[in-house]
Amino acid sequence: MFAGPLQDLIDELSKLPGIGPKSAQRVAFHLLKAPADDAAALARAIVEVKDKVRLCRTCFNVSDQELCEYCRDPRRDATVICAVQEPPDIVAIERTREYRGLYHVLQGAISPIEGVGPDDLRISELLSRLRPTAEDRPPVEEVIVATSPNVEGDATALYLARLLQPLGVKITRLASGLPVGGDLEYADEVTLGRALVGRRSLSA
Repeated sequence: MFAGPLQDLIDELSKLPGIGPKSAQRVAFHLLKAPADDAAALARAIVEVKDKVRLCRTCFNVSDQELCEYCRDPRRDATVICAVQEPPDIVAIERTREYRGLYHVLQGAISPIEGVGPDDLRISELLSRLRPTAEDRPPVEEVIVATSPNVEGDATALYLARLLQPLGVKITRLASGLPVGGDLEYADEVTLGRALVGRRSLSA
């Protein structure tokens, strides 16, 4: 419908989550009217994030270093690991200021409809973090399963509970207060903070 490069930009923007054709068109025309320096800065930021941002080798959070800021922080409580679905969930939990342990990002949730099974998640890496090692670190005593309160999140939580119970660690799930069927990253700080403080035991 538009000149080649402009239509190409609209098509690429339309592929982004939450952006439909009309929104993509508005963004494209905004960029077209913006100063060249602003458009170039956006292009550089996209290239730079693809070149420099990676997954933390321990917890699989996003990071521009081998270890993320939480895994590098010696003040964090290494005896507690909070398992979340995606990196934005960490930001949501940190906003509550109620949690000082470590994290583990599963990189998704079990969803047979979308073809996502346990082997597609970072579950085996979580299990390896719970096994005794020669490293000078305290053993993990508790795993908080902080998956979203929806069908996929609940299925993932129950699957983790079955795997973790034989390992002798305490397994907890975020308490009620979170909206059922919602995503963790959209929860407000007060609700999420209360759910974190009032977490309960999780059994398969």
